[in-house]
Amino acid sequence: MKNLVLLGSTGSIGEQTLDVLERLDNWNLKAISCYKSIDKIRKQAIKFRPDYIAIYDETDLKELKKDFPIGYDPEILIGASGFAELAGLNNVDMVINAIVGAAGLEPSYNAIISNNKLGLANKESLVIGGNLIIPLAREKNVDIIPIDSEHNAIFQLLDGKDRDQVSQLILTASGGPFYGYTAEEIEDVTVEDALAHPNWDMGSKISIDSATLMNKGLEVIEAYWLFEYSYDKIDVVIHPQSIIHSMIELIDGSILAELGTADMRTPIQYALKYPDRGSNIAGKLNLNEISRLEFDSPDLETFPALTMAYESGKSGKGYPIVLNAANEIAVKAFLDKRIGFTDISKVISKMLDKHNSGEFNTLDEILNLNRTVRNMTEEVILTC
Repeated sequence: MKNLVLLGSTGSIGEQTLDVLERLDNWNLKAISCYKSIDKIRKQAIKFRPDYIAIYDETDLKELKKDFPIGYDPEILIGASGFAELAGLNNVDMVINAIVGAAGLEPSYNAIISNNKLGLANKESLVIGGNLIIPLAREKNVDIIPIDSEHNAIFQLLDGKDRDQVSQLILTASGGPFYGYTAEEIEDVTVEDALAHPNWDMGSKISIDSATLMNKGLEVIEAYWLFEYSYDKIDVVIHPQSIIHSMIELIDGSILAELGTADMRTPIQYALKYPDRGSNIAGKLNLNEISRLEFDSPDLETFPALTMAYESGKSGKGYPIVLNAANEIAVKAFLDKRIGFTDISKVISKMLDKHNSGEFNTLDEILNLNRTVRNMTEEVILTC
């Protein structure tokens, strides 16, 4: 049996991973973690009986252990350090990091330090710490298998290709729920509107990021680190149907694409089975039923977040850390209905303008800047 550590087991990716795991007969769930969905993780623990559980708040411990069957006594870890500790456990065949946000960086780092293969669904690990994570993974000879559908698609498309044969990576974006909106129309959208993604089943934070196009911007930075192509070789195209998950263009002009249903269980299973493939668990894509595939350019004036991400990635010097931290705080403020939708990008822009570039190469340096920017962003939001 292979052992899996699943970080963020109660989120969208986490729950879909457990669904995949039930269909595979050679995986044991060794450890799970969650931030605050205690009822969900308790049910998962009772069902899968992992040896380790990590939760964020010690006050939830009693609620977690309620209804545990007699004889089931997992080791329970508390706090962010507990999540990181799970990622570094011995005798682990893969760590899937499905934590949302910058909180996923330290667990990714710990997994690699411990020579544990990493199934990466936490793009922020590379957005804010790519300059730390990628060289370390190379030094330790640890595989990172991307689970984000776009990066998983490119990972597959690049397999067996000489990198000199590839002229462009093309990330597709659905455009989100506000695709086609004008700048005026987008001023009055609500939280409920923004959470209604047309194609994918996602958590609230990534749904808002999709609506602003920040999600695609973060994915551009992630692709830069994962595949090591320059930013001018990473393009974004709007594809409302979400059938083509990403493409690569070759030097002779040929374009190769990965198509499939909009179901995250496919890339999750791919990561777990790699380099093998599993059977179809997400339903067959019937090409005869597809009337058309549409493509468009992103509207960078109405959705400036994508441009800010490109510029931050190219600048380096801590700008991606600022971009991500400001975005996380601004998105939470929008979800809490403290700011409007268009304020998200305005807040991020203000924080980028405030940043003094520098070198942020160690885990502590990255996390310290992240904390500082988050606190400063809260102050900026008070003025909105």
